[in-house]
Amino acid sequence: MADPKEQQPAAAAAAEKPLTEAELAKKLKNEAKNEEKRKAKMAKFAAKQAKLEEQKKKAAAAGPTEKQKKKAVKAASEQTVFVNKTPEGEKKDMSEPMAGTYDPRAVESAWYHWWLKEGYFKPELTEDGKIKPAGLFVVPAPPPNVTGSLHIGHALTVAIQDTLVRWNRMLGKTVLFNPGTDHAGISCQSVVEKKIWNEQKITRHDLGREKFIEQVWEWKEKYGNRIHEQFYRLGASYDWDRAAFTMDPKLSKAVRETFVRLHRDGTIYRANRLVNWCVRLNTALSNLEVENKELPGRTLMGVPGYDASEQFEFGVLNEFAYEIEGTGEKVVVATTRIETMLGDTAIAVHPQDDRYKHLHGKFAVHPFLDRRIPIVTDDIAVDMAFGTGAVKMTPAHDFNDYEVGKRHNLEFINILNDDGTMNDAAGPYKGMKRFHVRKQIVKDLEAKGLFVGVRDNPMTVPVCSKSGDVIEPLMKPQWWMNCKQMAADATQAVKDGKLNIAPKVSEGDWFRWLDNIQDWCISRQLWWGHRIPAYYVRLEGETTADYSDDSKWVSGQDEALAREEAEKKFPGQKFALEQDPDVLDTWFSSGLWPFSILGWPDQTEDLKNFYPTSLLETGWDILFFWVARMVMFGIKLTGQVPFSEVFCHAMIRDAHGRKMSKSLGNVIDPVDVIEGISLEGLHAKLLEGNLDPREVERAKSGQKADYPKGIPQCGTDALRFALCAYTTGGRDINLDILRVDGYRKFCNKIWNATRFAMMKLGDSFKPNASAQPTGNESLADLWVLAKLNKAAKETNKCLAERNFMGATNAIYQFWLYELCDVYIEHIKPVCDGTDETAKRTAQDTLYTCLEGALKLLHPFMPFVTEELYQRLERRPGDSVVSIVRASYPVEEPAYANDAAEEQFDNVFEIVRTIRSLAVQHSIKKDGVVTIYAKDAELAKVLDSEKRAIQTLAKLKELTIAHDSNGLPTDSHTGSAVKDTVTVYLRQ
Repeated sequence: MADPKEQQPAAAAAAEKPLTEAELAKKLKNEAKNEEKRKAKMAKFAAKQAKLEEQKKKAAAAGPTEKQKKKAVKAASEQTVFVNKTPEGEKKDMSEPMAGTYDPRAVESAWYHWWLKEGYFKPELTEDGKIKPAGLFVVPAPPPNVTGSLHIGHALTVAIQDTLVRWNRMLGKTVLFNPGTDHAGISCQSVVEKKIWNEQKITRHDLGREKFIEQVWEWKEKYGNRIHEQFYRLGASYDWDRAAFTMDPKLSKAVRETFVRLHRDGTIYRANRLVNWCVRLNTALSNLEVENKELPGRTLMGVPGYDASEQFEFGVLNEFAYEIEGTGEKVVVATTRIETMLGDTAIAVHPQDDRYKHLHGKFAVHPFLDRRIPIVTDDIAVDMAFGTGAVKMTPAHDFNDYEVGKRHNLEFINILNDDGTMNDAAGPYKGMKRFHVRKQIVKDLEAKGLFVGVRDNPMTVPVCSKSGDVIEPLMKPQWWMNCKQMAADATQAVKDGKLNIAPKVSEGDWFRWLDNIQDWCISRQLWWGHRIPAYYVRLEGETTADYSDDSKWVSGQDEALAREEAEKKFPGQKFALEQDPDVLDTWFSSGLWPFSILGWPDQTEDLKNFYPTSLLETGWDILFFWVARMVMFGIKLTGQVPFSEVFCHAMIRDAHGRKMSKSLGNVIDPVDVIEGISLEGLHAKLLEGNLDPREVERAKSGQKADYPKGIPQCGTDALRFALCAYTTGGRDINLDILRVDGYRKFCNKIWNATRFAMMKLGDSFKPNASAQPTGNESLADLWVLAKLNKAAKETNKCLAERNFMGATNAIYQFWLYELCDVYIEHIKPVCDGTDETAKRTAQDTLYTCLEGALKLLHPFMPFVTEELYQRLERRPGDSVVSIVRASYPVEEPAYANDAAEEQFDNVFEIVRTIRSLAVQHSIKKDGVVTIYAKDAELAKVLDSEKRAIQTLAKLKELTIAHDSNGLPTDSHTGSAVKDTVTVYLRQ
């Protein structure tokens, strides 16, 4: 073959060669033909456009079509606000015909208050007051903060818990779903403090403790129960008569009893130790309430309480020198918090470090204070290879230094006031704010020639999870709880199988945290909360009080009982009692929740019947804040694990996997998903919070990108089903609202299927007393009953395993692909036919499937299932008034039929093959099909199901060929049932 490069010159020459007369004439003729075709095409297009314009004019003159009118009416109805005409607590009037389309606003109205009035959510006991033979299922619902509004995470909690509650109730168990709210000490106090400042320009101190607490209670009564309405909307089947609040007298009594018991046995003690101090909130915090902010290096940050324009340096190591007393020598140290050098009381070096052996026992001189600083040796705290090998020690302001201070009996000097300003111990810096001192000290050290330099230092900054303030380690006399033995007992409970934690990854977290648990600081410097029932005993003649001295404190349910304790402790001595002004950490009362709501420490009937509880369902993020503490308290105080199972659900993120944040504009209110909301409505909600104007604009942009048309109205049922369908056991859920909207369409499918079924059943239909097969069932009838049985079996199995995705998949599969797409389509000609036996059998089967499918679905979709269940005629002898109390479908051996399943599955595989061929070859309907089956038994089945195939595949003609002779040759072909069947399709 010639080289292509060598051929190029020849080709170019040929292109440049002049055309002959004949070639030129042919070329001109072709161009003329092409021009005629183009003109004809343009004329045809112009005629078509003229015709369209004429049609538009005629349509405009005639007015809108019926289809357009219906569309306009539907669009207008969607804009109107649905008005519920059913009086509260009354049963909805079901005599009206079913609506033509599914409307969640209408369907979800009225039922909840009727359920409440009828007492359907109360635990059912036997006539003699015992637990029902089917067993007991108790869920102490996690109490949301009384200050808040429910978010989509709460909706997930409700969806999972209420699904299990309704399922167990339908299984015939005695079920208690106990609701409540938490007083949220810090959050609630902050809200009311802001309120009285905005309205009256006064502080809580201006009001005084008693009047301020009155204001908080007033606020709580007015706004604190608004989340109850949101729970109603979500369909949570709580026993509201048992609703609890952590500050209720019953629960407060449990709190005081717990403190007194544990104080008297030494588990709770008083000590002056380092705490996490939040300057902004002016209170101590537990380690769990502190977030560690990771910094890659030098970072400028704003701090709450300072001017918005001020930025302070974090993520650096400042190096400076101390002069050694009586010498010209200097020792260089490094620190991330240079302002704490005002509280330094030692410099530690490693005892084997040759560089500093000559300084052992000597002193450095503080550059700003009249203080000698000893050089101490410590092989635990000091790493010779890190930095200069010399470490400054501030025992009163650093958790690591605190331990060194105790080992070496160092002085503990507190340099900070509670408000973050420097106190007398800070000398010339007294009264300055801590981060202003950070800047000033660098300048002052530079002036003295002692500042060495600054360098990047990747680090974590402890931040208050409530206020965003930078945490300060601070020495405070506080109440502490020794958790070591309690944690060991909680760990052992899981190892012994008394407590199951799922998913397994959370169990691993459980062991790691409890094995490394530290003592818990349980006191908070607040007014709103459970005031600590501890009293300082001030003996007669005592001039100063040491509030850190544990021996001087007594406790009691009230002051009279505390006085009795003091008299035993200090016999014959005169004294006065001073109650501690602090309150207990909110998680202290929450830790008693599973048994305090049932009346503990009193031995109530509720406690006897319903404790220990069955399930604690919550987010994995509060496994240690709350769950671990409940287990520790439960074992310690009642001798029993408070629940046998902990299920940790995932955290909900947005569709992009981002954490939900108000500043991103992706926080979702469940009611907005239920009711729908415009983009403008979402924007307006941003202005209700405390976002910075720049954050508002950022959030608006995020909302516009994610919800350009707002959030469509989805309804509660679709939201609950979607959230359960997302629950896989993983740690994150990326929630796409369009998927929720997809389940609204599923609700519509259920609605239309039931509406069609009611038409086919007819007004005179009366179901059989028994749901057992009659013996007259067709293959399709037997098939769908077998599928119903499998769906029931799979759903129960998945719910028992807490596999919510599997359960929703089983129900969705049966409703959509087996009942609606196959069986209902199959029986249309049967119900319209003349064979009365086949018709009645099909109607009985349809009723059984509808009744069973609605019951299967009810725990996930309580409203639409109740609405449709009420439309079904009851079987003779069935006195169940509400689906809430109906029996849940379980495995039914009479429905199991593997042979019927296989045979009709084969039939439907052939139908799918026909449909696929029709789509491939654009045959929309009325196809003509010949089916040839090599297997004689299968051919016999196809003969008997000829009408079913023709109906489901929408065929004009269908022939079942029993041999291969004479098969059509002008057809499209496809194979099915393991290539034993060939389908021939033609128009």
